[in-house]
Amino acid sequence: MSSVPENAHNQDIVEVGADDLPVYCPGPKAPLWSQHPRIYIEVVKNKVARCQYCGTRYALREGEKAHSH
Repeated sequence: MSSVPENAHNQDIVEVGADDLPVYCPGPKAPLWSQHPRIYIEVVKNKVARCQYCGTRYALREGEKAHSH
């Protein structure tokens, strides 16, 4: 039996708001040790998207709408 909490798979989801768009990983507050090449994450179209380098998942907060310029 695993000692990992049942909701552990949701702990790596970073919720972002419309003001955070465009979303990229690593984010501006990421510690130096976690740096990898910056990639942009498509959360508007895909709802939840995963960074191909570190596996962090990003999701647009419920009810948030992307601003159109």
